[in-house]
Amino acid sequence: MRHAGYCLFDTPLGQCGIAWRDNGPSDGGPSVVRPAVTLLQLPEVTTERTESRMARASGAPRPSAPPPPIAEIIERLRKHLEGEAQDLRDIVVDLTGADDFARQVYEAAREIPAGQTRTYGEIARALGQPREAQAVGQALGKNPIALIIPCHRVVAAGGKPGGFSAHGGRATKARILAVEGAPTAPIQLELRPTRKR
Repeated sequence: MRHAGYCLFDTPLGQCGIAWRDNGPSDGGPSVVRPAVTLLQLPEVTTERTESRMARASGAPRPSAPPPPIAEIIERLRKHLEGEAQDLRDIVVDLTGADDFARQVYEAAREIPAGQTRTYGEIARALGQPREAQAVGQALGKNPIALIIPCHRVVAAGGKPGGFSAHGGRATKARILAVEGAPTAPIQLELRPTRKR
């Protein structure tokens, strides 16, 4: 996939990254181009790692200034992470490289409103594949456009958080869900005893 550019932006979670490509004319006429979001990276351990990941994934040598439609999306994402819920379903995304099942999972996740959650099993049943809860989780683990495709709103059975592939894992997932006002089960960290040498 060819990305037109990427940039980093500050949020209450830390510095995120967004990449986009031109998507052709929009409903505003042939002279109005509406870019499609191709990647949304949540913060890594350091800003340098976030930028490095964005540069690798986008193929662009350096960040660039976002075009006005992307700047508007960035502002909406900031507001969302500050607790002012935004409906992000109108944002155009490019899922080139995702298989049909993953696309269906991502579309189902986009329909979950802020402040609510669904289980992996509920998504699988909604797709008519009730035995594919694990495949739903695997597809969400590869989600290239976090927040806009709200994989954090999909949890394990019994309200347990389930996995989350972004830095910070389940704690980051719980933090985003808390900002959105979604009920969450407490996160239990598994502590393993250290081995004596």
